[in-house]
Amino acid sequence: MQKDQLLTRRRALLAGAVAAAAAGTAGVLTAGRDRTPVRPAAPAQGAPARPPLAPSAYRLAPLTGYGAPRPAPRRVPVRSEPLLRMPARGRTMLLTFDDGPDPRYTPDILDTLAKYEVRATFMVCGEMADWNRGLLARMADEGHVVGNHTWTHPLLTQLTRKRIRSEMERTSEVIQKAYGEAPRWFRAPYGAWNRAAFQLGSELGMEPLAWTVDSLDWTVPGTGTIVGRIEDGAAPGVVVLSHDAGGDRSQSVRALRSYLPRLLDEGYHLTVPTRPYT
Repeated sequence: MQKDQLLTRRRALLAGAVAAAAAGTAGVLTAGRDRTPVRPAAPAQGAPARPPLAPSAYRLAPLTGYGAPRPAPRRVPVRSEPLLRMPARGRTMLLTFDDGPDPRYTPDILDTLAKYEVRATFMVCGEMADWNRGLLARMADEGHVVGNHTWTHPLLTQLTRKRIRSEMERTSEVIQKAYGEAPRWFRAPYGAWNRAAFQLGSELGMEPLAWTVDSLDWTVPGTGTIVGRIEDGAAPGVVVLSHDAGGDRSQSVRALRSYLPRLLDEGYHLTVPTRPYT
Protein backbone atom coordinates (compact mmCIF):
# COMPACT_ATOMS: atom_id res chain seq x y z
CA MET A 1 0.00 0.00 0.00
CA GLN A 2 2.75 2.42 0.94
CA LYS A 3 4.64 1.55 -2.26
CA ASP A 4 1.53 2.29 -4.36
CA GLN A 5 1.17 5.68 -2.67
CA LEU A 6 4.81 6.56 -3.43
CA LEU A 7 4.36 5.62 -7.08
CA THR A 8 1.21 7.74 -7.29
CA ARG A 9 3.02 10.76 -5.80
CA ARG A 10 5.95 10.38 -8.19
CA ARG A 11 3.62 10.21 -11.20
CA ALA A 12 1.80 13.32 -10.02
CA LEU A 13 5.08 15.25 -9.58
CA LEU A 14 6.27 14.18 -13.03
CA ALA A 15 3.00 15.26 -14.64
CA GLY A 16 3.26 18.62 -12.87
CA ALA A 17 6.82 19.13 -14.14
CA VAL A 18 5.76 18.45 -17.73
CA ALA A 19 2.82 20.86 -17.45
CA ALA A 20 5.05 23.57 -15.95
CA ALA A 21 7.62 23.20 -18.71
CA ALA A 22 4.97 23.46 -21.43
CA ALA A 23 3.21 26.45 -19.81
CA GLY A 24 6.50 28.29 -19.35
CA THR A 25 7.52 28.07 -22.99
CA ALA A 26 7.64 31.56 -24.53
CA GLY A 27 5.65 32.31 -27.67
CA VAL A 28 6.56 34.63 -30.49
CA LEU A 29 4.19 37.48 -31.29
CA THR A 30 4.30 39.74 -34.32
CA ALA A 31 2.55 43.00 -35.08
CA GLY A 32 1.93 45.00 -38.25
CA ARG A 33 2.71 44.18 -41.84
CA ASP A 34 6.45 44.18 -41.27
CA ARG A 35 6.03 41.49 -38.58
CA THR A 36 8.09 43.48 -36.07
CA PRO A 37 8.71 41.23 -33.04
CA VAL A 38 7.08 42.27 -29.78
CA ARG A 39 7.28 40.83 -26.31
CA PRO A 40 4.41 38.56 -25.22
CA ALA A 41 1.88 40.34 -23.02
CA ALA A 42 1.19 38.97 -19.55
CA PRO A 43 -2.19 37.18 -19.33
CA ALA A 44 -4.96 39.02 -17.51
CA GLN A 45 -5.74 37.89 -13.99
CA GLY A 46 -8.20 35.03 -14.08
CA ALA A 47 -7.77 34.47 -17.82
CA PRO A 48 -7.49 30.87 -19.02
CA ALA A 49 -3.94 29.57 -19.47
CA ARG A 50 -2.53 29.71 -23.01
CA PRO A 51 -2.32 26.23 -24.58
CA PRO A 52 1.24 24.92 -24.98
CA LEU A 53 3.02 25.32 -28.31
CA ALA A 54 3.28 22.39 -30.67
CA PRO A 55 6.37 20.23 -30.07
CA SER A 56 7.93 21.52 -33.34
CA ALA A 57 7.91 25.09 -31.97
CA TYR A 58 10.33 24.32 -29.18
CA ARG A 59 12.79 21.62 -28.21
CA LEU A 60 11.64 20.02 -24.95
CA ALA A 61 14.41 18.22 -23.08
CA PRO A 62 13.79 14.52 -22.43
CA LEU A 63 12.15 13.82 -19.09
CA THR A 64 15.01 11.55 -18.14
CA GLY A 65 17.21 14.65 -17.89
CA TYR A 66 14.70 16.82 -16.04
CA GLY A 67 16.33 18.53 -13.10
CA ALA A 68 19.77 17.13 -13.93
CA PRO A 69 22.75 19.51 -13.68
CA ARG A 70 24.00 21.00 -16.95
CA PRO A 71 27.11 19.40 -18.38
CA ALA A 72 30.32 21.39 -18.17
CA PRO A 73 31.14 23.43 -21.30
CA ARG A 74 33.37 21.75 -23.85
CA ARG A 75 37.05 22.44 -23.34
CA VAL A 76 38.41 24.56 -26.19
CA PRO A 77 41.74 26.36 -26.53
CA VAL A 78 42.11 30.01 -25.62
CA ARG A 79 43.07 31.64 -28.89
CA SER A 80 44.77 34.99 -29.49
CA GLU A 81 43.03 35.61 -32.81
CA PRO A 82 39.78 34.42 -34.39
CA LEU A 83 39.46 31.72 -37.03
CA LEU A 84 39.16 33.35 -40.45
CA ARG A 85 38.64 30.37 -42.73
CA MET A 86 38.01 26.66 -42.66
CA PRO A 87 40.32 23.86 -43.79
CA ALA A 88 40.26 23.84 -47.60
CA ARG A 89 38.86 20.39 -48.37
CA GLY A 90 37.88 20.72 -51.98
CA ARG A 91 35.62 23.60 -52.99
CA THR A 92 34.06 24.08 -49.56
CA MET A 93 32.73 27.38 -48.18
CA LEU A 94 30.79 28.65 -45.17
CA LEU A 95 27.86 31.05 -45.41
CA THR A 96 27.26 32.96 -42.17
CA PHE A 97 24.49 35.42 -41.24
CA ASP A 98 24.77 37.86 -38.33
CA ASP A 99 22.47 39.84 -36.00
CA GLY A 100 19.21 37.86 -36.30
CA PRO A 101 16.92 36.18 -36.22
CA ASP A 102 14.49 38.69 -37.74
CA PRO A 103 11.00 37.43 -38.67
CA ARG A 104 10.96 39.77 -41.69
CA TYR A 105 14.05 38.31 -43.40
CA THR A 106 15.34 35.17 -41.69
CA PRO A 107 12.44 32.93 -42.85
CA ASP A 108 13.11 33.90 -46.48
CA ILE A 109 16.79 33.06 -46.08
CA LEU A 110 15.90 29.73 -44.49
CA ASP A 111 13.47 29.01 -47.34
CA THR A 112 16.19 29.60 -49.95
CA LEU A 113 18.70 27.45 -48.09
CA ALA A 114 16.12 24.68 -47.80
CA LYS A 115 15.31 24.89 -51.52
CA TYR A 116 18.93 24.09 -52.39
CA GLU A 117 19.50 21.79 -49.38
CA VAL A 118 22.30 24.01 -48.05
CA ARG A 119 23.18 24.53 -44.41
CA ALA A 120 24.51 27.80 -43.00
CA THR A 121 25.69 29.36 -39.74
CA PHE A 122 23.61 31.98 -37.94
CA MET A 123 25.39 34.18 -35.40
CA VAL A 124 22.43 35.37 -33.37
CA CYS A 125 22.03 38.21 -30.91
CA GLY A 126 20.40 37.04 -27.70
CA GLU A 127 17.84 39.82 -27.60
CA MET A 128 16.58 38.95 -31.08
CA ALA A 129 16.74 35.21 -30.38
CA ASP A 130 14.72 35.63 -27.19
CA TRP A 131 11.86 37.23 -29.15
CA ASN A 132 12.03 34.74 -32.02
CA ARG A 133 12.80 31.37 -30.46
CA GLY A 134 10.72 29.51 -33.02
CA LEU A 135 13.21 30.48 -35.72
CA LEU A 136 16.06 28.95 -33.72
CA ALA A 137 14.06 25.75 -33.39
CA ARG A 138 13.59 25.73 -37.15
CA MET A 139 17.34 26.24 -37.66
CA ALA A 140 17.98 23.22 -35.47
CA ASP A 141 15.42 21.11 -37.31
CA GLU A 142 16.96 21.99 -40.68
CA GLY A 143 20.56 21.32 -39.70
CA HIS A 144 21.92 24.86 -39.45
CA VAL A 145 24.48 25.94 -36.84
CA VAL A 146 23.63 28.71 -34.37
CA GLY A 147 26.44 30.74 -32.82
CA ASN A 148 26.70 33.42 -30.12
CA HIS A 149 26.89 37.08 -31.25
CA THR A 150 26.29 38.63 -27.78
CA TRP A 151 23.01 39.88 -26.34
CA THR A 152 22.89 43.52 -27.54
CA HIS A 153 25.69 43.69 -30.15
CA PRO A 154 27.99 46.02 -28.17
CA LEU A 155 31.61 46.94 -28.86
CA LEU A 156 33.33 44.46 -26.55
CA THR A 157 36.58 46.41 -26.37
CA GLN A 158 34.72 49.11 -24.42
CA LEU A 159 33.11 46.80 -21.87
CA THR A 160 34.24 45.38 -18.55
CA ARG A 161 35.00 41.69 -18.29
CA LYS A 162 31.85 41.23 -16.17
CA ARG A 163 29.67 42.84 -18.82
CA ILE A 164 31.21 40.77 -21.63
CA ARG A 165 30.51 37.60 -19.65
CA SER A 166 26.90 38.67 -19.15
CA GLU A 167 26.45 39.39 -22.88
CA MET A 168 27.80 35.95 -23.76
CA GLU A 169 26.14 33.90 -21.02
CA ARG A 170 22.64 35.30 -21.51
CA THR A 171 22.82 34.60 -25.23
CA SER A 172 24.14 31.07 -24.72
CA GLU A 173 21.27 30.35 -22.31
CA VAL A 174 18.63 31.42 -24.85
CA ILE A 175 20.30 29.38 -27.59
CA GLN A 176 20.45 26.36 -25.27
CA LYS A 177 16.72 26.58 -24.61
CA ALA A 178 15.48 27.42 -28.11
CA TYR A 179 17.99 25.59 -30.32
CA GLY A 180 18.44 22.54 -28.12
CA GLU A 181 22.17 22.75 -27.32
CA ALA A 182 24.73 25.32 -26.24
CA PRO A 183 26.54 27.24 -29.01
CA ARG A 184 30.00 26.08 -30.07
CA TRP A 185 30.92 29.23 -31.99
CA PHE A 186 31.21 32.89 -31.07
CA ARG A 187 31.64 36.04 -33.13
CA ALA A 188 32.51 39.44 -31.67
CA PRO A 189 30.31 42.31 -32.89
CA TYR A 190 32.09 44.53 -35.43
CA GLY A 191 34.93 42.00 -35.47
CA ALA A 192 36.36 43.74 -32.38
CA TRP A 193 38.10 41.08 -30.32
CA ASN A 194 40.07 41.38 -27.08
CA ARG A 195 41.68 39.00 -24.61
CA ALA A 196 38.59 38.85 -22.39
CA ALA A 197 36.41 37.82 -25.34
CA PHE A 198 38.76 34.97 -26.26
CA GLN A 199 39.09 33.78 -22.65
CA LEU A 200 35.41 33.98 -21.76
CA GLY A 201 34.37 32.38 -25.03
CA SER A 202 36.71 29.49 -24.30
CA GLU A 203 35.30 29.11 -20.78
CA LEU A 204 31.82 28.81 -22.30
CA GLY A 205 33.02 26.15 -24.75
CA MET A 206 33.02 28.34 -27.87
CA GLU A 207 35.52 28.86 -30.68
CA PRO A 208 35.96 32.39 -32.11
CA LEU A 209 34.87 32.52 -35.76
CA ALA A 210 35.43 35.60 -37.92
CA TRP A 211 35.21 35.77 -41.73
CA THR A 212 37.21 35.90 -44.94
CA VAL A 213 34.76 37.57 -47.34
CA ASP A 214 32.65 40.54 -46.16
CA SER A 215 29.63 41.20 -48.36
CA LEU A 216 29.13 44.61 -46.69
CA ASP A 217 25.41 44.03 -47.20
CA TRP A 218 24.65 46.17 -44.14
CA THR A 219 25.56 49.24 -46.24
CA VAL A 220 22.67 48.34 -48.59
CA PRO A 221 24.84 48.73 -51.72
CA GLY A 222 22.40 47.01 -54.06
CA THR A 223 21.66 43.35 -54.70
CA GLY A 224 24.03 43.13 -57.66
CA THR A 225 26.93 44.54 -55.66
CA ILE A 226 26.40 42.01 -52.86
CA VAL A 227 26.27 39.16 -55.37
CA GLY A 228 29.44 40.38 -57.07
CA ARG A 229 31.41 40.63 -53.83
CA ILE A 230 30.53 37.11 -52.75
CA GLU A 231 31.11 35.53 -56.15
CA ASP A 232 34.43 37.38 -56.58
CA GLY A 233 35.58 36.24 -53.13
CA ALA A 234 34.49 32.63 -53.54
CA ALA A 235 37.37 30.21 -52.94
CA PRO A 236 37.99 26.98 -51.05
CA GLY A 237 37.85 27.48 -47.30
CA VAL A 238 36.45 31.02 -47.18
CA VAL A 239 33.87 32.19 -44.63
CA VAL A 240 31.31 34.63 -46.04
CA LEU A 241 29.76 37.31 -43.82
CA SER A 242 26.19 38.49 -44.50
CA HIS A 243 23.34 39.70 -42.29
CA ASP A 244 19.73 38.65 -41.75
CA ALA A 245 18.83 41.46 -39.31
CA GLY A 246 19.92 44.86 -38.05
CA GLY A 247 18.15 46.87 -40.77
CA ASP A 248 16.57 46.42 -44.18
CA ARG A 249 17.94 43.07 -45.36
CA SER A 250 15.74 42.61 -48.41
CA GLN A 251 18.83 43.03 -50.64
CA SER A 252 20.60 40.26 -48.72
CA VAL A 253 17.59 37.99 -49.23
CA ARG A 254 17.52 38.63 -52.98
CA ALA A 255 21.29 38.30 -53.28
CA LEU A 256 21.24 34.83 -51.70
CA ARG A 257 18.67 33.68 -54.23
CA SER A 258 21.06 34.76 -56.99
CA TYR A 259 24.54 33.70 -55.86
CA LEU A 260 23.65 30.45 -54.08
CA PRO A 261 22.63 28.44 -57.19
CA ARG A 262 25.60 29.88 -59.09
CA LEU A 263 28.08 28.77 -56.43
CA LEU A 264 26.54 25.31 -56.45
CA ASP A 265 26.78 25.15 -60.24
CA GLU A 266 30.47 26.03 -59.95
CA GLY A 267 30.99 23.00 -57.73
CA TYR A 268 31.14 24.67 -54.33
CA HIS A 269 29.95 22.79 -51.26
CA LEU A 270 28.27 25.16 -48.79
CA THR A 271 28.41 23.71 -45.29
CA VAL A 272 28.79 24.52 -41.58
CA PRO A 273 31.87 24.55 -39.31
CA THR A 274 32.80 21.39 -37.45
CA ARG A 275 35.45 20.48 -34.89
CA PRO A 276 38.35 20.05 -34.83
CA TYR A 277 38.80 23.41 -36.52
CA THR A 278 42.31 24.86 -36.70
